[in-house]
Amino acid sequence: MVKHRFNPIETNASLDGISEAEEQLASHSHSTDVEETSLSRDAQDVAEMLRSNTISKKVLDGVLRCADASLILLTGTLAYLGGAPIDISPLWLTFAMFEAAIVGVILFQMADLYQANALHKVISQVMRLITAWALVFAALITSLLLLLPSAEIPQTFLLKWFSTGAILLIIFRMIIRSFIVRWTRTGRLSRRAVLVGGGQSAADLIAELERQPNNDIEICGIFDDRANDRSPPSVSGYQKLGNISDLVDFARIAQIDMLLVTIPIRAEKRILQLLEKLWVLPVDIRLSAHADKLRFRQRASSFVGAVPFVDVLEKPIADWDTITKRAFDLFFASLSLLLLFPVMIATAIIIKLDSPGPVIFRQQRYGFNNELIDIFKFRSMHQNQTDSMASKLVTKNDPRVTRVGRFIRKASIDELPQLVNVLMGQLSLVGPRPHALSAKAENRLYENVVDGYFARHKVKPGVTGWAQIKGWRGETDTEDKIQKRVECDIYYIENWSVFFDLYILLKTPFSLLKTENAY
Repeated sequence: MVKHRFNPIETNASLDGISEAEEQLASHSHSTDVEETSLSRDAQDVAEMLRSNTISKKVLDGVLRCADASLILLTGTLAYLGGAPIDISPLWLTFAMFEAAIVGVILFQMADLYQANALHKVISQVMRLITAWALVFAALITSLLLLLPSAEIPQTFLLKWFSTGAILLIIFRMIIRSFIVRWTRTGRLSRRAVLVGGGQSAADLIAELERQPNNDIEICGIFDDRANDRSPPSVSGYQKLGNISDLVDFARIAQIDMLLVTIPIRAEKRILQLLEKLWVLPVDIRLSAHADKLRFRQRASSFVGAVPFVDVLEKPIADWDTITKRAFDLFFASLSLLLLFPVMIATAIIIKLDSPGPVIFRQQRYGFNNELIDIFKFRSMHQNQTDSMASKLVTKNDPRVTRVGRFIRKASIDELPQLVNVLMGQLSLVGPRPHALSAKAENRLYENVVDGYFARHKVKPGVTGWAQIKGWRGETDTEDKIQKRVECDIYYIENWSVFFDLYILLKTPFSLLKTENAY
């Protein structure tokens, strides 16, 4: 059953929590769909309530499995170290521990010990855990009997291991249960969905979803371009919060997992018009197929219970991919800072000696999902001529650039402080480069030159990227150059992998040797 209904009429949520960055974004002078927020007060209130991220169930399940395996190995080690010496070779002992860990995770899975709903039931959970744990030892003893004489099986050790493991696994389950209860109550274990399209189609879909057992979809509102006479302001208790353009603004604030399009699949033209606006958002987009009674190939569809959806777009870099990419960033950014620290110190010194002013220059740029972030750079311009909005791009022999600035810009040394942005989580090491707010090509803002420009913000921007190693680095004085950059960025997003990131990272130093477009 859908657990939460966000009714902004009943909430007293305040807008005082809107960040300074959002205020600057709203007040920014040039007009784009993203920046001039036209959300109603109700929609803003709901969006503010949904600022916190949800917790991926895939990641949570994986963490629980790893934790259980680690606890089994830990308790086996404690039982071995805390008892009398046993007459068994280290090889057999190691085999026994890893067998118990692997079999334990498999049996715990079969006992539904990783289901969030099952974790709520204390007595049932404990009984299933003890039963599964006993079966682990039954399997362990059986395998040892096939390999060793019965007299050599260390019964005291196994008894200690069983009792210690049972106690610690139960305690761990109770701790996890407390977190699960709290996360469920606050909706952080739900998949947040917005319905695109209202009326009877939305009402039918809501009814279908609410009939599904163990449904984790949390409907956060409805957006529809149609007027109230064709699409009522409330459907099955859920509010219509605005039109499709408002939805883009809404999803820039709220942490939404998916958009469920309730418009019939046969309305192809209207669906395509919607997707042209919505594909820039970093969310899953699915078409509801329950009303069309169509059959789809499994790989092209997904289900919530028995409700079918056609998968149109998937959120890039989600679940474990997010953690993998973050680990990649932290490792290589830390290593790079360590190796390049002497270069950064020397650069800071010569900047200070060359011209008055601060060594580090901050500039606001677009980050993930159009969030405004401050990136760090070594100052390469004269202090009184810095351009925080980048309203005028740097050109060849630009008089604003200092002598040292020309060198560090050509070598991209001015970008090295952005490694700190990576450690802060604002940038990735590899990704689309973050563009300045007022950057232009042929006197036109980038977003006015390239259709779907903001789709490049579906992932975190990077210190280096695919566009840079493909030669699209430096000045973007023509519309064709920014078009090529964005094409490379979209290609990267759609084809991301850890090995792709590593390839780009290794190619970056060689791409820096091409300095003809870097001023």
